Amino acid sequence: MIDFRPIGYVLGILVGILGITMLIPMGFDMASGSDHWEVFLYSSVICILMGGAMTIATDERHDDGLSIQQMFLLTTVLWVVLPIFASLPFLLGATDASFADAFFESTSGLTTTGATVFSNLQDLPEGLLLWRSMLQWFGGVGIIVVAMVFLPELRIGGMQVFRSEAFDTHGKVLPRAAEISGAISVIYIGITFICMLSYAAVGMSGFEAFNHALTTMSTGGFSTSDASFGVYQGAPEYVATIFMVLASLPFVRYIQLLAGTAKPLWRDSQIHAYLVVIFILTVVLTLFQVFLNASSVEMSFREALFNVTSIISGTGFASTDYQLWGSFPAVCFFFVGLIGGCAGSTACSIKIFRYQMLFLSLKNHIKSIHSPHGVFSLRYQGRSVEDDVISSVMAFFTLFLVTLGVIAVLLSATGLDMVTSISGAATAVANIGPGLGDIIGPSGNFGPLNDTAKWILSAGMLIGRLEVMSVFALFTFRFWQV
Repeated sequence: MIDFRPIGYVLGILVGILGITMLIPMGFDMASGSDHWEVFLYSSVICILMGGAMTIATDERHDDGLSIQQMFLLTTVLWVVLPIFASLPFLLGATDASFADAFFESTSGLTTTGATVFSNLQDLPEGLLLWRSMLQWFGGVGIIVVAMVFLPELRIGGMQVFRSEAFDTHGKVLPRAAEISGAISVIYIGITFICMLSYAAVGMSGFEAFNHALTTMSTGGFSTSDASFGVYQGAPEYVATIFMVLASLPFVRYIQLLAGTAKPLWRDSQIHAYLVVIFILTVVLTLFQVFLNASSVEMSFREALFNVTSIISGTGFASTDYQLWGSFPAVCFFFVGLIGGCAGSTACSIKIFRYQMLFLSLKNHIKSIHSPHGVFSLRYQGRSVEDDVISSVMAFFTLFLVTLGVIAVLLSATGLDMVTSISGAATAVANIGPGLGDIIGPSGNFGPLNDTAKWILSAGMLIGRLEVMSVFALFTFRFWQV
C-alpha cells in the first residue's frame, strides 16, 4: 500500500509557506491604506494552521526518498490542493467571486496559464493584484523543478532524455530537488529583478514593474489592467519580449553558464529551433500587416514579435486584439500556442523538443521505408535516443490531442460555440491564456462562461501543466498495485 505520509508532509509544509507569503500582499494593502489587508490575514492564518496540522500529523522520518507512485501523487496533488488554499483571498476578498471563479483564477495563476475571470482589474486592491502575480511566479519556479527533477524520473513525455542534465537523482528525489531548487531560485530571482528594473526604466511605475516582472518570468501573463500590455505600447513590449524568451529557455543552461561553460547554451538545438520559429513567424506576420493591412513597419514588427513570443511561450500577454488582423493571423496564433518553449523552462504547451523528436522519428521511418535493410539510429543533441523516449513522446502527443478534443467536446456541451470551445480547450491544456472569439479572445476574459465550463477548463489547466500523463496515470489500476 502507498504510504501517503511523505506526501502529506511535503504538502503541509508548502501550504504553510503559501500562507506566510500572503503576508506580502497584506503589507501592500496596509501601506496603501486599504482595509482589504484583513482578507489576507484571515487567509494566511487558515493556511498556516491547516498546513501546520497536516505537517504535524505526517511528521515522520522520510530519508528514503519517494517511490514512483509517491512521486506521481505528489506532482499531481500539489497542483490540485494548493490552488484551493490560494483561492481564499479571491473568495473572501473584494472580487466577491464564487468558489468556481476563485479556484479558476488561482489555478490559472499557479499553472501560469494567465486566463482570468475578473474584469476591471485596475480597480482591485493592490494586494489582490500582487497576489495574482505572485501565484504565477511561484508556479513558474515550481514547474521548472518538476520538469528538471520529477518528470525525467517518471519518464513522462520523453523528459527522460534530459535526466543527466537535470542532475541524475538515482532515486533520491527530495535531497536533489532541494539542491536544484536552490540553484534555480537564485537565477530565477536574479533575472526577475533585472526584468523589474528594465520595466521601470522604460516607464512603468514601481508597482506595475514588479507585477509584470513576476508574470513575465513565469510566462504567466496576468496583468494589472484589463488592457494587458495594450497600455504599454513601445519600449515595454521589446523589454517583455526579451525576458519572455529568457524565461522560456532551459534553466539548466543558466546553471551551466554560471558554472563557467557557455557551450551547452549556444549548442542547444532546442534553443536554435525555438528562436528560428519565432523569427519566421514574426517576419511572416509583419509582412502580412505591412502589405495587407497597410500598417507601419516598426509597429507591425513590434506587435508581431511581441504577440508571437507571448503566445508561443505561453505567457499570454496581448498588446492588441490580433483577431482584428484577419483570419490568417488568428489561425497562426492558435497553432503557435500549441508549439511551446523549451523543456526545463517556465514555458508550457507541447514543447519544441517533442516536435524535434517527432520529426527525427518520421525521418528515420522514411529512411527505413526507402532502405528496409538499413540500420538507422536516432540521435538528439549528439546523444543516442532510446526507444522508450520516442514511445513516450508519441504517447504524449496522442494523449495531449485526445485530452484537447475531449475538453472541447465537453465545453461545447455546456452551450459554448465552436470557436470558444476549441480555442478554450487549447488555451487551457496548453496553458496559454487568451483564446479566440468574442468571449475569451485577447480583448475578453473567461468571466462570462458558466461554472461548468470553468470547472472543465480548470481541470484542463491542471492536466496540461502536469504534462498530461502524470495525471492520467493515477486513474489506472496498475498504478495502485504496489
